[in-house]
Amino acid sequence: MPVLASPAPSALTAEDDLPFSSRGPVSAAVLRHLTEGVDDGHTARAETAVAVTADIERDDDLQLALFALYASSYGAFPALRADLEWDPALIATRRVLEAAFEASLRRSVPVPDLPEPTGDSVARALFALTGAEGGPSLSRYLARKATLAQASEFLVQRTIYTLREADPHSWAIPRLSGRAKAALVEIQSDEYGGGRPDRVHATLFARAVRGAGLDDTYGAYVDLVPAVTLASLNTMSMFGLNRRLVGAIVGHLAAFEMTSSIPNRLYAEGLRRLGFGDDVCEYFDEHVEADAVHEQIAGRDMAGALAEDRPDLLPDIVFGAAACLVVDDRVGQHMLEAWGRGESSLRPGVAGLPDRDAATTEARA
Repeated sequence: MPVLASPAPSALTAEDDLPFSSRGPVSAAVLRHLTEGVDDGHTARAETAVAVTADIERDDDLQLALFALYASSYGAFPALRADLEWDPALIATRRVLEAAFEASLRRSVPVPDLPEPTGDSVARALFALTGAEGGPSLSRYLARKATLAQASEFLVQRTIYTLREADPHSWAIPRLSGRAKAALVEIQSDEYGGGRPDRVHATLFARAVRGAGLDDTYGAYVDLVPAVTLASLNTMSMFGLNRRLVGAIVGHLAAFEMTSSIPNRLYAEGLRRLGFGDDVCEYFDEHVEADAVHEQIAGRDMAGALAEDRPDLLPDIVFGAAACLVVDDRVGQHMLEAWGRGESSLRPGVAGLPDRDAATTEARA
């Protein structure tokens, strides 16, 4: 089965062992430090860039720098030196970027009025928030209208998170206790296959990616995706990796699970409409049933229980849920708007995925 091309490598640099390239002075300096141990002033560069950026949530250089700093903690790329995960200069730069990113999210994400800090009230509020009618639906578009090229782009955009599915939310496990912890572990156990390696959701998605003729190597398509896609993963990573934001990562997961079942059914319908088989659609089929159960656990037993036990975390629980919806909607809107203009949703001028319709058709044969 042919595999569609990954981005063409750039000229050799300090980051030549990585599957992606820098997008500006901050990410270049961060990647050089993470791979070579050389600090050439990325904290000062980050401070300057943060001060002048028009929108950090859509800034390619700053979102890639933050993505790389988080990737160091995940162990996502061997080229990022493990002994530098807690390097003081890198942590200082991460804090500069996180502070600006969090502040921007808190300004741009509308948060509804807080419910009473009871399990039932919080669950009802989250279901109301996630059930509100939004704008044009990416899942409905994929089900009814998407071309093979657009379906391929959709899968490419999803690789940034879904090939590491559940990992950002797992940072919360040691930071919770009692009912909320038990509920989170129950959800994550399913995400990680319930003890069956072949049923790990990230593994199912990798199978889908391969079945579509794409490269399932993590990071293979980082160069192709825009800043809004990186920002979606960076939002969860920031919430998960910062203990003070444990309420936000719980709220994020609750909203994530509550908005998964129906869209995944539509994604599977669209992929089958385009001729893909179970090897591609199984991942989405799995989430139709699993997330219908998870949404109940996430809303009542996890987020609701946490709010009862820790009322001080209620504002962040609701903020995290709202941020999940807003940030992920931006990714969907980016794709729909690009396709509506007859353009690719991937970054312009970056090599990769040539002749997507023909190659995907051949891969399905």
